[in-house]
Amino acid sequence: MTVQDVINALETLSPLAYTEDFDNTGLLVGDRKQKVSGVLVTLDTLEAVVDEAIENNCNLIVSFHPIIFSGLKKITGRTYVERVVQKAIKHDISIFAIHTALDNHWNGVNAMMCKKLGVKKTSVLVPQKETIKKLITFVPKKHAEVVREALFAAGAGSIGNYDHCSFNVEGEGSFQGNEDSNPTVGEKGNTHFETETQIGVTFPKHTQSKVLKALFTSHPYEEVAYEVTTLENANQHIGMGMLGEFESPMEENDFLSLLKDTFGTGCIRHSQCLQKNIKKIAVLGGSGSFAIDAAKAAGADAFVSADFKYHDFFKSENRILICDIGHYESEQFTKQLLHSFLTKKFTNFATVLSKTNTNPISYF
Repeated sequence: MTVQDVINALETLSPLAYTEDFDNTGLLVGDRKQKVSGVLVTLDTLEAVVDEAIENNCNLIVSFHPIIFSGLKKITGRTYVERVVQKAIKHDISIFAIHTALDNHWNGVNAMMCKKLGVKKTSVLVPQKETIKKLITFVPKKHAEVVREALFAAGAGSIGNYDHCSFNVEGEGSFQGNEDSNPTVGEKGNTHFETETQIGVTFPKHTQSKVLKALFTSHPYEEVAYEVTTLENANQHIGMGMLGEFESPMEENDFLSLLKDTFGTGCIRHSQCLQKNIKKIAVLGGSGSFAIDAAKAAGADAFVSADFKYHDFFKSENRILICDIGHYESEQFTKQLLHSFLTKKFTNFATVLSKTNTNPISYF
């Protein structure tokens, strides 16, 4: 297996197309064609993690957080980022980061938080915008079924819990080929009218190249008429954070104790207790202050995330319990998710779960 083979597999888990604009995901260091001797899975790529990869004969590090977040102008070993990159290059170790692509995935970071807490009936808290595309094409009536099935096989036509969804309108198309044309029906130089089916399907944006390839391959015309647009519709399965419910309500103190035990945090910073039971909660791994209003609007009793500033807690407004469990703590189970996925996907080389605690924060 090559580095690119592993990347292709990870893209099936969480397509990089859903990475946030500010982020830096993908292959950060290394050669895509390099053969993989082993994979080390970590939350952060630090020098100690690179040493761990060397010790375990792993020449690919799959990291949740990107070690290179903004551009590097120099690699002199002055900073911890530069030293990590230097050491990785020196030992032919590739580094891949998945970060917000996995944050936004239905079975990603936030799903793990819900699973560990025992939260059910989950849904996306902040859907990512412009993730759904729409394809309109025009096909000779007798070829419509073949083209539709090809588009479905490529991933088009799925809406929530339904697939093979399309809208079809029958009409008449016209065209006239020039001297260089090679029309499937009709004759060049003459205007031809053909009974056609207009096929409309939606598809997730990361499948666009695959869907268009299926269209061009299955369509009988020399020149394929089509249009692709981006929809404003909210995606039910892509976005930041999750909402969910406990099977039974619990008192606030019991809820805080559950958070402390589940995430093993040294302390929980939280807004003023509201003296009401906790039933519906919102979670968001990592820095989540931007989603406080979304959690309130969704009617959550509590919002669990990290990196809240002083004034963020005022946004509770006696409507929601805001809980800061720590950045590392909220995302710590992510590397287990990645390790489990890669272990099942590849059996011809070792996938090692990093034992290095990369949490930069200590509690007294």
